[in-house]
Amino acid sequence: MVRSGCPWRYLPADLPPWQTVYWYFTRREEAGVTEKLLATLRIKARVQQGRQPEPSAGIIDSQSVKGADTVGRDSRGYDAGKKVNGQKRFIITDTLGLLVTVTVIAASWQDRDGAKTALLSAYMLTPIRHVFADQGFTGRLVGWTRDTLRTTLEIVRKPADQRGFAVHPRRWVVERTLAWLTVCRRLARDYERHPAVSAALIRWAAIAGMTRRISRGQPARRQARRTFTWT
Repeated sequence: MVRSGCPWRYLPADLPPWQTVYWYFTRREEAGVTEKLLATLRIKARVQQGRQPEPSAGIIDSQSVKGADTVGRDSRGYDAGKKVNGQKRFIITDTLGLLVTVTVIAASWQDRDGAKTALLSAYMLTPIRHVFADQGFTGRLVGWTRDTLRTTLEIVRKPADQRGFAVHPRRWVVERTLAWLTVCRRLARDYERHPAVSAALIRWAAIAGMTRRISRGQPARRQARRTFTWT
């Protein structure tokens, strides 16, 4: 469902009724299964890449996505900067781009306010004490992170002489993760009435990506473009 984007009611007929599948989905979320899977797979992927099991640094970013008509008024908002009416996802990854935590709120929240929940989750679940962020997270959030979480929030600023697109150190890692997640059609737009369900589906997408990465032994690579000539 996450990969293809089909609604719950359109699950293949060879599966149990969609109500049964959704019941198991919600029970597993209540038991924290996706958080445990995410942590276990992240450790395995990091060790496979020669890193320490737990990260000490992370990268945070947000993504505003349009909300479908199934998203209620109480969980959606308007992002004036991105001109998006829907929800906003805050994710924190490690320096390999592996998902650490995700928070979904209304898109009307400012980055510096909505990021607190994600930062607090990362503080409680991991030893991450240094987080890289873009300029949207400047201001009082830097002081709050330092004083409350004893964590350094380092702002990666855009070079003054930059013209056009440029890859920023550390920042490209989390942006690549967001691109990986939105490959899943269910995540290209938000359809969920409850933000907790949206966050759960993002974790399932990250879990699928980690399992593929572990089985390959390396991150996915874009296939080289082939050119054919007619003779």
